[in-house]
Order: sequence, then C-alpha cells, then structure tokens
Amino acid sequence: MTSQPLVVERADHIETWTLNLPETRNAISDPAIVDALCARVAVVNADHDVRAVVLTGAGSAFSAGGNVKNMVDRTGMFGGSPYELRDGYRTGIQRIPRALYHCEVPVIAAVNGPAVGAGCDLAVMCDLRVASTKSWFAESFVQLGIIPGDGGAWLLTKAIGPARAAEMALTGDRVKAEQAAAWGLVNEVVEPEELLPAARALAGRVAKNPPHAVRMAKRLLRESQHQSLESLLELSAAMQALAHHTADHREALTAFGEKRAGEYEGR
Repeated sequence: MTSQPLVVERADHIETWTLNLPETRNAISDPAIVDALCARVAVVNADHDVRAVVLTGAGSAFSAGGNVKNMVDRTGMFGGSPYELRDGYRTGIQRIPRALYHCEVPVIAAVNGPAVGAGCDLAVMCDLRVASTKSWFAESFVQLGIIPGDGGAWLLTKAIGPARAAEMALTGDRVKAEQAAAWGLVNEVVEPEELLPAARALAGRVAKNPPHAVRMAKRLLRESQHQSLESLLELSAAMQALAHHTADHREALTAFGEKRAGEYEGR
C-alpha cells in the first residue's frame, strides 16, 4: 500500500484531496484510507481558511470501492463471523459517509475514471460532481451478490430519485458520464485534461463567497433532507440571525453597493 493514501494540496482556500491508492484502483475499504478521509474532514471543519474541497483519484480510476481481492480472501473488513462483518462495516467504511455528510464545506468530486460500487457512492457523498468523459458509474454491488453497505441506497435515491436509483442498484449496470449528467448525477462532463481545472473552477465559484454563509447554507441543505418545513424554517431563522451579524455580511453589502467583488475573511 502507498505510504500516503490521501494526498492533500491547498491553494486559494481550496483543498484538493487525491485518493492515492492506484494499485487497488483507489479502493476505500482499507482502514488507512478510511482514517485519512475522516481525519481530513475533521481538520477542514476546524480550519476556516478552507472554503471548498475537490476530491479525485490517482491513476485511471476514481475509486473501485471495496477491495475485491480482500472479499475473495475474506480478509480485512470482509473477514470473520456475520457479527464481526457487521462491526467491520460500522467501524470501517461507514465512517466515510458519516464524515462527508458532516463536512462543513462543500466537497466537489472530480471523477477522473470509473466510480464503482462504494466508489460510485463516494462520488454521490460529495455535494457536486464534475466527470471526465472517461468516467462511468456503477452501483454494482448486486452483481457480486451483496448490497450497498455504505449507504448507497439512501445516497442515490436522494441524488437521482427512486426510479433511477432502483435501476442502478438492481441492475448494477454501468452509467456513462453523459447519461449520468442527463440523470442529474453529475453537474458537468468535460474532457480528461479539463477535469481538475473545471472542478477547481467550480470550487472557486463557491470559495469566493463569505465562508460562514457557505457552511451554514450547506448545513441547511443537509437538514432539509429529513426535517419538516417548520423545523427547517426555525433553523434558518437562527442561522440567519448569526449571518446578519458577521463582518463578511457587512462587506458583502458594501461590495454590492460599490459594484466590486467582496473580500471576505471568515468573520
């Protein structure tokens, strides 16, 4: 295994996270990559200099999901009794959707190649997705006689609706990038050499805004998935009161009046 499973770069308030396990096509079932992703989310949540994240994969694949060799050998999180397997999922790969769900800044998947099984779900865990023309998506668990163990049934249904989610989960078939865009699974499809620039440009469109407002807007979007309108209105009122008292809000109003771009400090 590569000594550094997740490579992190930062520029202009944007972090780029690269899954750095090309020898396993960026499988995300091993503890090292689970720990690295969860630890990085914790860092970003506490660091208000970071305003957006781009997540991509090294090599030809975005992520192959679970390590199929370990499934065959029944090792790692795929070994042991049913009870041990259950705990392996709960204390292993299921930490990733929990972490990304609670990541306070928007995460943009730059899908550079195949996104398969849990790798497909990893892309859907992100807030926005830019896909290479060489990418494709497959909720392929059923073809291996298993089910989405990392929340894929919930994630896909939220992203593309129950009918399309059922088609992907029950057939396991590949969905090419262009079809994924037509279904609303990805925001944009670009040529491979344009992928990271396009994803970073999208991240830049997010990062140029007042960071506290972006973090609170993301939280409202998350909460809207399970709260009633009444409870969301209450949360919105509370967050809005905070937003009105930020220095960045005053700067935004001044910049609007002066017809210039705002300069925000996260205060």
